Amino acid sequence: MQLKIENLSKSFGDLKVLIDLNYTFEKGKIYAILGKNGSGKTTLFNCISEEMEFDKGNIYLDDEIINHQDVGFVYTEPMLPLFLTGFEFLTFFADIHQDKGLNRDEVDSYFDRIDFNEDDRHRLIKEYSTGMKNKLQMLCIILTKPKVLLLDEPLTSLDLVSSMNMKKELLKIKDDTIMILSTHILQIAKDISDEIVILTKGKLLDVDETADDFEQTVLEILQDE
Repeated sequence: MQLKIENLSKSFGDLKVLIDLNYTFEKGKIYAILGKNGSGKTTLFNCISEEMEFDKGNIYLDDEIINHQDVGFVYTEPMLPLFLTGFEFLTFFADIHQDKGLNRDEVDSYFDRIDFNEDDRHRLIKEYSTGMKNKLQMLCIILTKPKVLLLDEPLTSLDLVSSMNMKKELLKIKDDTIMILSTHILQIAKDISDEIVILTKGKLLDVDETADDFEQTVLEILQDE
């Protein structure tokens, strides 16, 4: 399975963010997209997920135009129902995704997978920290096993233990999905990804993580924007 982006362009007025961007992502790898804040990482994800119209180009999943139902999107700012407890929300989520194999009787086991404190499961989501909300959002998306998984700055708000647990969960589904995460933190990209790509000047550039001058190369590319 491949996610193929062809000649993708997106501008906001006179600001050109994505410029004839071409790239092919493959199933079974974790890709990290590095870029400065404002480089267009979230814009690219919004185009892939069909949450934003683009100016021109095409995005294919294998040989067909991508369908938003094939995409799971973990947002930088989690969007969750604040008036529910975490347990209530995840139970509801399991009910509406029974076709994905989810079961409301296994909600506690889902929480256990990400080391979510038992008392916190029954607190209102509005009382959660950003990191807790992010954990819950990521858990939901991971459980549905989307064909394409987009993670926008997924680990920056998590503590060390949560981050390690989430990495384990991502690795469990790696072989069955096309996984792309965005970050501006080089160490996160190096820790979890198989391929590192830089978004610069509206295009995606491959870099060789095994090269001795890898970090210097990344720095030079980003400084050249």
